Amino acid sequence: MLYNYKTVYEYGYKEVEIKRSRFIGHAKPVLNEDEAMEFINTIKRTHRDATHNVYAYILGEGDEVQRYSDDGEPSGTAGVPVLNVIKNEGLKNTAVVVTRYFGGILLGAGGLIRAYVKSAKLGLEAATIVEKILFKSVHITVDYTLFGTVQNYLLKNNYLIKDIEYADKVTLTVYVQYDKKDDFIEHIVNLTNAKSFIEDGRDVYLYKKGDRYLE
Repeated sequence: MLYNYKTVYEYGYKEVEIKRSRFIGHAKPVLNEDEAMEFINTIKRTHRDATHNVYAYILGEGDEVQRYSDDGEPSGTAGVPVLNVIKNEGLKNTAVVVTRYFGGILLGAGGLIRAYVKSAKLGLEAATIVEKILFKSVHITVDYTLFGTVQNYLLKNNYLIKDIEYADKVTLTVYVQYDKKDDFIEHIVNLTNAKSFIEDGRDVYLYKKGDRYLE
């Protein structure tokens, strides 16, 4: 299981015109080949009148699955360059489709490669490149006398407090990076002199862009 990796946040697309040809870069996060092919086929149906719908995708913890298609463009000028853009960005579980509407001017091999690289990058930027990080939600229940101590520690150390429930005692739900969970729990136990009840919650992936976390 990967604790963190780079991918894209959502579907995005961007269009650019290069020597009268329209290029549209599309990108989307995908978890398996079925999702990748569904995305690719959706773009192909939407742009069925396009000259080419070139695609590439990478899947797996170790990038085990790498597929591409030139879709009629000269070999090596379209699919491979798009695949290399994904690889060079260090992205996993990502699919890209570049749609081309031919404008009547031949670009040559070098021009095609540059056009497909540019379009793929624009599509990835539109889809928002993020870091996907695995967190564990941890529920901490304490008496009100300890609530301030625990909350201050969490805020001071930039932990993500998802929820606070006030009842006979206070329960804080905190997102903790999965591989740091054990150290975190040990610290809370010490901080509260073992006067806290700590329970694991669900696993959740969050997306980090800059200093912001997105669900």
